[in-house]
Amino acid sequence: MHEIIWHGRGGQGVVVGAQILAEAAYLQGFKGVTSAPTFGPERRGAPLTASTRISDEPIRTFSQIEFADIAVVLDSSLLGVVDIQSSIKEGGIFIINTNLNPGQIKIKKGLKLACIDAAKIALKHRLVKEGAPIVNTPLLGAFARASNLISLTYLEQGLKWKLSPQVAAGNILALKEAYEQTIIIEN
Repeated sequence: MHEIIWHGRGGQGVVVGAQILAEAAYLQGFKGVTSAPTFGPERRGAPLTASTRISDEPIRTFSQIEFADIAVVLDSSLLGVVDIQSSIKEGGIFIINTNLNPGQIKIKKGLKLACIDAAKIALKHRLVKEGAPIVNTPLLGAFARASNLISLTYLEQGLKWKLSPQVAAGNILALKEAYEQTIIIEN
């Protein structure tokens, strides 16, 4: 089973990103797929998480993810607020939306780092809500590149499942661009 935890702020598309990934995994043929938000007193801008589990076998675990195989970070400012790296398993993948050079990001030994300037890509493709870039789709592209779990074809289908045709078109362009631009560093 692959356990993915999404870290972001309210309004960035954390929950929708987790749902689209789950749908894409299901369409690709995984038999076990779950997606769940973590609810609390969140509001726009407040830190929140969502999770996705993907398995070849049916999943009977519905608890929160304590130690993830992959962490997807939609807002790099959370790194100073939440100790995300300590919740990633040895050999896991740390995917982050950042405009920093990957060499500037300190990661613990044994993790794979995947960096993408998802905000820049979102702005380029007009993925904006209330003036803020919606970075979940570019991070799905980075996820596909870094993990090799879900193909772009099925992520595109997941976007088409969740979004209107007009909105999906720009998101698919952002997905593909992020896939190509993701920088991966093995630590």
